[in-house]
Amino acid sequence: MAPTKKAGPKGGKAPKVTKKFVINASQPASDKIFDVSAFEKFLNEKIKVEGRVGNLGEIIKISQTGDGKIEIVAHNELSGRYLKYLTKKFLKKMQLRDWLRVVSTSKGVYELKFFNVVNDEAEDDDE
Repeated sequence: MAPTKKAGPKGGKAPKVTKKFVINASQPASDKIFDVSAFEKFLNEKIKVEGRVGNLGEIIKISQTGDGKIEIVAHNELSGRYLKYLTKKFLKKMQLRDWLRVVSTSKGVYELKFFNVVNDEAEDDDE
C-alpha cells in the first residue's frame, strides 16, 4: 500500500513561524565578568541563516533588553540548541567555560549560571 500524504494547506507555502528566545546573563554581567554587548555582537556575526553567516536581514532580530538579557526573535526555523551551542562557543572564546554553564530554565529561555563550587578544605586536611 502506498504511503498517504497528510492533509495540509494547499499552495505549498509553510505558515510563518515566529520563535522568541531569551538568553539571561544577568548574574555574570552583574559581577562584571561577562560583556553582554560583545555577546550580542558575536551572535550577530555567527548566526547562520540559510547556510550563510551574516545573513540575518529582517528574519532574525537580536536586541539587548534589561541588564544582561538578550532577546532573539526569529521568523524562521531557529533551534534553541543552536543558540546554546553559540553561547558555549562564546564562553570558550572568552575563557569563561570553566566557570559558567548554560541552563534552560523554561521553553525558549536560557540562563548563564555559575558552577557550584564546594569548599573541600575539610577533605584536604585528612589527607
